[in-house]
Amino acid sequence: MKHDACIPLLPCVAIEPTLTFYGLLGFEVTYQQRNPNPYAATRRGGAHLHFFGLKGLDPQTAFSSCLVIVEEVEALHATFAEALRKAYGRIPLKGLPRVTRMKKGQTRFTVVDPSGNSVMFIRRDEPGGHGEEEARPVSLLGKALKTARRLRDFKNDDVAAAKVLDVALRKADAGTVEERGRALAARAELAVALGDVPRARELARDIDALALPASAREALRAELDAIEQLARTQQ
Repeated sequence: MKHDACIPLLPCVAIEPTLTFYGLLGFEVTYQQRNPNPYAATRRGGAHLHFFGLKGLDPQTAFSSCLVIVEEVEALHATFAEALRKAYGRIPLKGLPRVTRMKKGQTRFTVVDPSGNSVMFIRRDEPGGHGEEEARPVSLLGKALKTARRLRDFKNDDVAAAKVLDVALRKADAGTVEERGRALAARAELAVALGDVPRARELARDIDALALPASAREALRAELDAIEQLARTQQ
């Protein structure tokens, strides 16, 4: 079957807005028909996505999805985010359409199109399902960080991820000071995504108040700078 191919066929409310959106991401239209049924084929490199019109489709309850395996995700995410920022005046992190955030070292991200279809772009060499081999966390904060990452990056559930971190952060002895710093940074990033920039900046001040080793503080500073840059795109 080495010459066989499988192409996802995704429903959409209307063909034209769908093609316009994917055009922003660099997908070219290779075929389109309006009658008897709306249908279109697109391609970006080796990735093919086909679409068909579906009457009565509710984008808010849509659940169609597909995976696109790529060689590299960080640069691709940056390309998509910049194209969407230029088109919409900001990077759309909520609503429809939207793109999930990308943190350094992350191995996947998701684009949700105007019809609610989720297209997940995954780095080809992603090991262990998350792009990094991790020791099993033993502290409450360590476990919360791992759970929050999976909720955020795999399930796109920012609200649930934030709740997990909030519960752990309320406990003074939940983990090491470095883990608390990472958890606060993760929560700050989620605050931006959830539209609460003041909360994100409050969490950043909480990090500044921690007695962190210089190396840990420097690593978190780079992450906080990225969060602040993201916050500016939402204002």
